[in-house]
Formats: sequence, structure tokens, C-alpha cells
Amino acid sequence: ESIIGHHKRHPMHFRHRWGATRNGKILAAEVETVADGGAYASTSTKVLGNVNLMCTGPYEIPNIRADTFVVYTNNIPTGAFRGFGAPQAHFAAELMIERLAEALAMDPVEVRLRNCLRDGSILATQMPVPAGVSLAQVLETCAKEAGWTLTPTLSQREREQDLPSPLGSGVGGEGRSPKLHGKGIACAFKNVGFSFGFPEESWATVELRGEAEIEEVVVRHAGAEVGQGAHVAMRQLAAEAVGVPPEKVRLITEDTAETRNSGSASASRMTFMAGNAIRGAAEKALAMWKDEERPAMATFQYRPPATTPYDPETGKADPNFTYGYVAQAVEVEVDVETGQIHVLKVISVNDVGRAVNPQQIEGQIEGAVVQALGWAVTENFVMQDGQVLTSYFSNYLIPGVLDVPDEVQSVLVEVPDPLGPFGVRGVGEMPFLPFAPALVAAIHDATGVWFDSIPLTPDRVLAKLKGMTR
Repeated sequence: ESIIGHHKRHPMHFRHRWGATRNGKILAAEVETVADGGAYASTSTKVLGNVNLMCTGPYEIPNIRADTFVVYTNNIPTGAFRGFGAPQAHFAAELMIERLAEALAMDPVEVRLRNCLRDGSILATQMPVPAGVSLAQVLETCAKEAGWTLTPTLSQREREQDLPSPLGSGVGGEGRSPKLHGKGIACAFKNVGFSFGFPEESWATVELRGEAEIEEVVVRHAGAEVGQGAHVAMRQLAAEAVGVPPEKVRLITEDTAETRNSGSASASRMTFMAGNAIRGAAEKALAMWKDEERPAMATFQYRPPATTPYDPETGKADPNFTYGYVAQAVEVEVDVETGQIHVLKVISVNDVGRAVNPQQIEGQIEGAVVQALGWAVTENFVMQDGQVLTSYFSNYLIPGVLDVPDEVQSVLVEVPDPLGPFGVRGVGEMPFLPFAPALVAAIHDATGVWFDSIPLTPDRVLAKLKGMTR
């Protein structure tokens, strides 16, 4: 029932045209996006608002024209899913960077570093990116961890001369292995918190109990725990704010009579927003405690800087109050006889601001990588004439344990977010974003063939490798 009736991630078609100088500085980008919204609007306009912002990637480009459309169809309604439009937008943008680097005979990491967002950069929405931009550091760290050397890329003609012979006439020649290896890299950014003027807030109440010293800290916050470890992080943040061990913190989250609005566990916002609310309540409660008020109980509402929607005439907006930054390198093995793709290693570098709980963050990264692998390789959702043709797990294939990459290396960069509690940034969606374009870049590195669409099922891969389209 979920497969045949619940909304899916938006299928999108992109048309890009970019211009750059010979030294790799991007001067202009023209992007048209058309998304299948299904039979109802759902969250389509909000998702496509995000796409419109991120369709040129995490790069500063002085001249941008972006036209973004969502179209009613007779398909299942499409809507929000991890990444909220950013995965599709970054997929196309990162492959444009790869092709631009190839056309200029430049290293793709070098091209990215010459154009990536930095403090003071102006976004496509004509507003400066919020302070605390760490993309260059994240990308450089990823390249270093992957053993990347900034060397000029072969021209396409040189590459074609060095490629195996056409796969349809001998799979690369006699004696060659049918399995080719390659590596690719990609980066991305994503907002933390609600965007484009949507009201954002989070409430918390902190109560300090005890006589001469604080014996118990009771935190009331309605933030949802859906397996991501939010409640553990909240205890740790409260303990840090009050100055007690986490064992002294008790959390009340399930009683609406005792808690106020926390907002949803979405938009990579929960730790950031809850942490600021808890920290603010703790500071007020500590002041009362020092004035000998026992127990001391205080409530605090955290509201981040306001955001604004797109101007309908100019497209100008101040869309988000902060962002998270990520880069990934992927090593892949491609079997050119079967079209099978095997991911050997993923290096995921995430700026988390400050790691509240490193083990939980690594779990988020590993989960996001496997989920992104499903989106990029195995999960082929098929509709025809408004009917779902892949309604079972026998023909809609989510990754199993044998599909998981052999190794996922999580690298945590800690550049404090100026607005975050103790510098914390959100991380929930970010590790999903760069995987698919990094994978396609790795496959191109292995085979010399570009793939423009996903999922990369074996039949599609094999058909493209043999010079067909499918």
C-alpha cells in the first residue's frame, strides 16, 4: 500500500548550460528544471523552491537564470523525502562540474575549489550565504583522504585513445579484466531548518532540582525520536549547558501537557533547534538557581534569524539562516560484462560544527550512504499510464546487506556554526546528497562513459556501455 499510494521523490528533468573562463572560473549558468508532481501539489512547490536554489550546486556564479517547473500528471503525488529536492539538483550540478573540468582539461577538484561558496559569497538568490562556510575545507579534506592529486585531466580525445576497445567487440580486448575500477568525488550543501519564510521555532523547559547542588535536571522538549538518536543528543546538550553529567538529565518528551512546539524532525534541524532551545532555558534556570530559587525552572523559545520567500518578480530571497556542507569520494568496480556496479569505498566528509555524539553521526552517515545507493543503483520505481508496475519488494529492490559498500569512512570536520548550540550544525540529510554524482563520476573514470540518469540498474549500465540508449 505504501508503494502504490504514498508520495515518492520527485522525478526531475534538467537542462543545463554553463559558461566558464579557460582557467575554470564559472561566469554563467542557465538551468531549466521540470518535475513530475503527480496528481496533487502536496509539498511540490516547497521542494522545487529548494531545487531552484541548489540547481547550480554549492558554487558562486555571478550570472544565473533558473526556471523551475512542477507539472501535474496522472502519476502518484510526489513530495518531500530525505534531501528535499537537493539530491536531484546536486546530481545534475555536480555532473556539470565534471564535464566542465573535462572540457577544460582541469582536475574536477580544482574547478570546484575555484568556484565553491565561501564566506561572503552571493547565492543565486542574490543574498550572501550565512557566515561559517566550510565547503573548501570539507572538499580539501575529502580529496586528501581519498589520495586525490590535483593533476590535469586528460582531454576527451586522449582519454578515448586510452580506453579499452568497444565493449561490444571483445570487452576491452583479449586478456583484459571485465571489471574496471574508478573513483569520483562530489560535494554539496543543504539548509538546516525551515526555509523561505516558513515560521521556525523551538521551545524547551529546563528544571533544576536539588538542595546545595544540582541533583537532577528535568528537560521538557517535544522533539521526536525516530531512531536518529535525538533524545540522547538532547540529554548531552542539556548536561553541557548546565554543567552536570548526562546521567543526571531526565527528558520528558511524550507528554503534550508538559511540552510546547518543537517543530518536526526534518530539515536537518532537530539537534540545532532543540540544542538552542535547551541551552537558552538552561541559562535562565541557572540564573534562578544562583539566586537561591530551588527548584529553578525556566522556559525558553528559540527563534533563528528570519528567512524570506522568493520575490515573484526578481527571484531575490534570503532563504535560509544556515547550511551544512559535505563532500564524498567513491571508489567503484564496474563489471562490463554484466553491468553490475560494486561500490568498494565511500569517504564521506561532513562539517558537523561540533560532534555532540560522534558514533550517532557516523550511523547517520552510513545510513545515508546506503539509502543513497538504493536511490542511485537499485530502486527503480516504474509507472505506466498512471499504474505502478513495481509494487513489490521483488521488483522494487532496496539495498540488502550484500549491496552495502565494502567500506564507509566517516570523517567529521568541526567548523563551529555561528548560530549553532556550542557550534553544532545539522547533519541528517547532508550525507545523502553527493553520493549519486560521485558514483557516476567514478563510473566515468572507470569506463569513459557518462550516465545522465539514475537508477543505474545493470541493464541500463550494460546498454549504455555498449553504445545504446535505454
